[in-house]
Order: sequence, then structure tokens, then C-alpha cells
Amino acid sequence: MTEVTGQVETTGAVGSTSFRKLGVPATLPHVAQLRFEFSEWLRRSFTLAPDQASDIVLAVHEALANAAEFAYITSAQRGVMHLRADYRDPSTLTVTIADEGRWRIRDPDTEQDPARGRGISLMRALADRAVVESAPAGTQVRLQWSHIQPAHQEGSHGLTLG
Repeated sequence: MTEVTGQVETTGAVGSTSFRKLGVPATLPHVAQLRFEFSEWLRRSFTLAPDQASDIVLAVHEALANAAEFAYITSAQRGVMHLRADYRDPSTLTVTIADEGRWRIRDPDTEQDPARGRGISLMRALADRAVVESAPAGTQVRLQWSHIQPAHQEGSHGLTLG
């Protein structure tokens, strides 16, 4: 597993209502590591049906993968990505994935792979609410799920991917 290094701010303790990984290098190996760490935090912190946990993790993974693959495509150097998750009563989980790169507009005339280009639609299908905001300073994806229940304390763990 890739170690997340550099100027990374981390939170996500057991029972925490927030998860933070800021300033993570925008590379696919780091996407895999973030997916694992986020999934573990989700499992420890919330009581979720397996399909609901899978949907949340997949949507977050898609946004992270897009940041790693496309945000810095025109840049000479790889940039960073940020993952923030916050739980607020009444039972709402909001996950924000951000980068500091420039959005690359998909050109259907030059991209031949018909399996590509479905990430945003997938995120919108998996989340209760999905917003993508692009600006010269970067792109921010905000995913939101309602009716999320915190895990019971003392020995009880939420359920997630098998």
C-alpha cells in the first residue's frame, strides 16, 4: 500500500464525525490509499448497509480518481487533492473532494473509448446530492448522503464492504 507522505493534514479518529486528508499527492496510488482509509473510517463511524457503504466509497473513489487523472493534465508537475468528510445532524454525511488544477473539458471527437466519461453521472447516481464546481483555482466535488446513522459506541462497528 502506498504511504501518504508530504504536507498531509490527517484526522479521522474512531468515532470522529469528520475525516480529513489534505494536501495528498494527486496520483492513482494515493487514490487507492485514500479509498482504503476513508472506507475504514466510514466502517468505524457509521452503521451502513453493505450496498450503501459501497455506493459512498465508489462515489468518493470516482471523484478522487478524476482529480488524480485530469486535474493536472496540462501541468508540468503533479498537484495535490483534498478529501474532507463531515457528519452533521440530522444524519447527513457530506464529502468534499477538491483539487487545485484546471478542469479538462472532455472532447467526444478525440476520445475514442466509449467506456470513459461516465464518472460524474455515476457520482450523481450514487449520492443523494452531487455538485461539481470548477474554477480557475481548481475543482470541488461535493457529495451528500442523508439518513446516515452513527455507529453505536463501545464495541459496535458499522458495516461496510466485505
